[in-house]
Amino acid sequence: MAPAAHIDLFAPFERDTVLEVRTSKMKTMPGLTIESGIDKRERAGRIPVSFLGLEDDEHDPTFHGGKDKAIHGYCSSHYPSWRAEFPAAASRFRPGGFGENLVTACMNERNVCIGDIVSVGDDGVLLQVSLPRQPCFKLNHRFQLKNFAPNTYKLSRTGWYYRVLHEGTIQAGDEIRLVERKWPQWTIERVQEYLHRNQDDAVMNEELSKIEAMGDEARGAFLKRVAQFKARQKRAVASGGGAAASEEDGTAAAVEKWRDYRVVEKKTQTPRIASFVLEAVDLPQEAGDGGWAALMGAHTRLRLPGGLVRTYSIVSGSSADRFELGVALADPGRGRGGSAYLHRTAQAGDVLQIGRIRTDVKPAVAASCHVFVVGGIGITAFLSMIEAYRAIHWETTLHYAVRDAADVPFRDRVVDGLGGSLRLYDASRGERMDVAAIFRGLPWNAHVYVCGPPRMMEEAKRAARECGLGEDEVHFEAFEAETGGDPFEVEVANKGGGKVLMVGGEETLLEVLRREFGDGDVASSCEVGNCGTCKVAVRSGRVDHRGTALLEDEKTESMLSCVSRGIGRITVEV
Repeated sequence: MAPAAHIDLFAPFERDTVLEVRTSKMKTMPGLTIESGIDKRERAGRIPVSFLGLEDDEHDPTFHGGKDKAIHGYCSSHYPSWRAEFPAAASRFRPGGFGENLVTACMNERNVCIGDIVSVGDDGVLLQVSLPRQPCFKLNHRFQLKNFAPNTYKLSRTGWYYRVLHEGTIQAGDEIRLVERKWPQWTIERVQEYLHRNQDDAVMNEELSKIEAMGDEARGAFLKRVAQFKARQKRAVASGGGAAASEEDGTAAAVEKWRDYRVVEKKTQTPRIASFVLEAVDLPQEAGDGGWAALMGAHTRLRLPGGLVRTYSIVSGSSADRFELGVALADPGRGRGGSAYLHRTAQAGDVLQIGRIRTDVKPAVAASCHVFVVGGIGITAFLSMIEAYRAIHWETTLHYAVRDAADVPFRDRVVDGLGGSLRLYDASRGERMDVAAIFRGLPWNAHVYVCGPPRMMEEAKRAARECGLGEDEVHFEAFEAETGGDPFEVEVANKGGGKVLMVGGEETLLEVLRREFGDGDVASSCEVGNCGTCKVAVRSGRVDHRGTALLEDEKTESMLSCVSRGIGRITVEV
């Protein structure tokens, strides 16, 4: 194989040679329980090629394989660069490392174009370049490098997929010849520029969406962006040009819109947990309204009769027009009346109002495994995520603590549906979840998601610090928060000439600001310190920071008005 220094990666491609042909059966990845076809071995002799790829080559059909991803090609001249850039993993950067089927030396992302048709050998095989390879967490695990995968598209060294246009056989040593090039301006590298690095160029998204030879995975992304852009334009025209834009780019707090929903089903899950299926009374949301299509890990604000507003997790649903909530009846003296109303008063047929729907947790796509540490009703925050992760064959483990086995809601989905992914701790049988031990025993490159009562959350925060986990490796999702404390004064520097307000011991800063200035001036969503929507700027004074939405460096100049408290007197801007 020629070293990288002898290969001009920008030289036009017309001919190349198949240096190796590689295939693999599905195998369990080292250190995980999931299977993958990435560990491909070199094959000798002629290998039959069908429309689904090479003989005896297996794929995880969730992200790989199928007609658009029948064969993966990769430029072996990239490997010396990878070895130099990541010396700790140098021994793992060798042909086959990226799970490629065809190893070549000259063809690469800078001289291969979407839609290129090539012939391979003399047995009639015709292939068409269909997609750039989309990197996933398995590359991180393969090379034992955290967050490695994004480097592949940032440097345009992902490789590409072929679809098979004509079947036959191939072998190492076969010549690859360019037969047809219909889109010479769209190299794999240039497609990746707009697929990953510059996603907001409306003109380029439109042009790329029209390339019919592009595989559905990438073309679908461009088509979706085009539809969303047109929907934003339509809303901007309808609203006079300004308001819609500010909501989209986050430069101004959007005014909360409340919709009427009917309770179409109320079901007792456990003696203290009930579920509610809500359906929008009015017309469905406008197509292309971003953020509504997937409710994985989302929560919503519910306004009850009398004006009480509470936030609850969405436990299932794929549309903003119909979804399910899980609500636990608060212990006496702990709640503010929302759960009591829903459990004791609300019935099927009642109409309630729903405000913002949003999610504060982003899938940790670079993680090798996903560990959920949950207590009680906290399962509603993550159940849809766990199910979605399992559906795409991500490694998942749920540690779930309950008062007793009868207190498990959505039992068919949790106990029956999660199978070996579930570790249940039943307090009535003396079983205690050892949070610190779970953190100490985390697999390599794990991401942890925590939701439970305050005591569990604090224990998890201590364990995360002791294990040296970064803020990007743990997500905390509180479902209740301690907001009370000593009274304090707050000067609002940019309102009413620096007006000074008093925040009582049982009030939050958010409540006082809204009472004084109205709901429109300070947005909020979760109101337990998860999301950061209610963040205000701190100009002076000391703050007792609570909640998990702020990074450490943000706490020097911001606070969460829904849970954090000033000490003595502080000055803020809203």
